[in-house]
Amino acid sequence: MKDFIKINPADNVAVAINPLKAGLKVNVDGKEISLTMDIPAGHKFALVDIPEGENVVKYGFPIGHTRHDVKQGEFLDHNDIKTNLKGTLDYSGIAIDNPAPASPGASGKGKEATFMGYERADGQVGIRNEVWVIPTVGCVNGIVKQIVDRVVAETGAEGVDGIFGFPHNYGCSQLGDDHENTKKILRDMVHHPNAGGVLVVGLGCENNQPKDFEKYCGDYDRSRVKFMVCQEVEGDEVEHGAKLLQELYENARNYKRSEQPASKLRIGLKCGGSDGFSGITANPLLGEFSDWVCNVQGGTTVLTEVPEMFGAETILMRRCASDELFKETVSLINNFKEYFLSHGEPVGENPSPGNKAGGISTLEEKALGCTQKSGKSPVFGVLEYGERIHNHGLNLLSAPGNDLVAATALAAAGCQMVLFTTGRGTPFGTFVPTIKVSTNSGLAQRKPRWIDFNAGRLVEDSSMEEVLADFITYVLKVASGEKVNSEKSGIHEIAIFKNGVTL
Repeated sequence: MKDFIKINPADNVAVAINPLKAGLKVNVDGKEISLTMDIPAGHKFALVDIPEGENVVKYGFPIGHTRHDVKQGEFLDHNDIKTNLKGTLDYSGIAIDNPAPASPGASGKGKEATFMGYERADGQVGIRNEVWVIPTVGCVNGIVKQIVDRVVAETGAEGVDGIFGFPHNYGCSQLGDDHENTKKILRDMVHHPNAGGVLVVGLGCENNQPKDFEKYCGDYDRSRVKFMVCQEVEGDEVEHGAKLLQELYENARNYKRSEQPASKLRIGLKCGGSDGFSGITANPLLGEFSDWVCNVQGGTTVLTEVPEMFGAETILMRRCASDELFKETVSLINNFKEYFLSHGEPVGENPSPGNKAGGISTLEEKALGCTQKSGKSPVFGVLEYGERIHNHGLNLLSAPGNDLVAATALAAAGCQMVLFTTGRGTPFGTFVPTIKVSTNSGLAQRKPRWIDFNAGRLVEDSSMEEVLADFITYVLKVASGEKVNSEKSGIHEIAIFKNGVTL
């Protein structure tokens, strides 16, 4: 196993794979370099002298500039590097690299993969057959919990993959986009294929009026979705809701798994608690997997976390399948920058304390690692927040970097699962299976109840081909019913994006 890696020939820094001691001599491209400082694992050291103000290059791209002179063999972190990012940009000089086909599809160059899923009446395919209770407003969260608890106690949820309620704080005292965001996410959940039954519980006086929300949901399968308004129920609303939920539960038990092509997969791509290994191991693994899903199987993947594209956005823009998608991607980036600027916040101050401790110094460095989750596929769709997938292939989705908000948005778009890479670790899970992929083996060993798959093997003795094959096998098992750690821990959460005032 190597002690360090130089990722791109153009780089003027390398990354320590293991902790390196001051005084150690390393050979890089036939040149001996003596380390003048201790280098923690995942962190960078200079391969040449870098004068103050000169760009630091990693992944073949600038990740910022030096705050002071840096000597060869020295350690660099966020104290030594400053972002180059500014406000909105004019991208008119960027050109699409290679025009893509009019629509995505399987290349026919690989074996068609399958999984065991649940086909719904609308043609969607779920990877779980759960029963959900969704509140239109936070005021009924307690009622929802009582309904779920009662039916779970009576049935044991036998014959389905679980019965869950999804509390949230919204649905009233909201205006404008915030109100629309709440309605969109809840509507998307109503239509999600992982649910074999959905009970929508309203109060009756909220801004998100249950009758209007029902119309907002459009056409739906009335054997699969039911609505209840608590203020209109005579007597015990928990008892009434439990009866409705029991009916949905009995109906959901009739769904059976059947063999489905991998082209039916819709998979979200997310990272959080990133470290210096994220762009070397787990994110490139997801990129290879995304290319396999989109280009070999004809399926769909969705990349989000727009603020974590800043600094690497032109890579995605060049891969847009059309001029119109290019324009939509420019708007995706600049609109999110305007959101930051409208609140008086700089666009480049994204790395968290955990990111910095793990070896990420600037947002550009984070973004160049983050966007690797998208592989090399053309971009065939650009989605607004709360918008559902309508194009196969790689899609970009507008959502913030916040883990639970972004993962919820991916699931709401129609993704049956979310692949989540992490170097620091996190236990959370959104309302679809959330697969945690560790960037380093140490995390996988320390947190076996959090981590589902270890990509740290990629800097040890395993090739990308071997790890990718294992990962594909594992994801298809999850799609066929194998539970991930967050599910085993009973973690099922949602979070909705909020921007404006609360009344």
